Amino acid sequence: MADKKKEEQQQGQQQGMNVNVNLDTTPIFYTDNVYISANPDGVVFDVMQRLGSTNQVRIVSRVGMSREHAKKFVIELSKLLEITEGQAKTNN
Repeated sequence: MADKKKEEQQQGQQQGMNVNVNLDTTPIFYTDNVYISANPDGVVFDVMQRLGSTNQVRIVSRVGMSREHAKKFVIELSKLLEITEGQAKTNN
């Protein structure tokens, strides 16, 4: 677990900031559905998981941000996906 925290800190430092993550209280939620809504003030991502083989989903996290931040998010996510295309990484 110490290695994982160190890796998270290194990733943050690469971007010019020191990021601390408490892995015991900050879980990663898997998503297989995302509903995105927007208005003139901002954007909200409802991150969801399908409940078994039903047609129901449960919201596991909600993230809101300004429209300006959402545009930056899209740009950075696109860059990351392009850079890591075809790469596989596991944290064992």
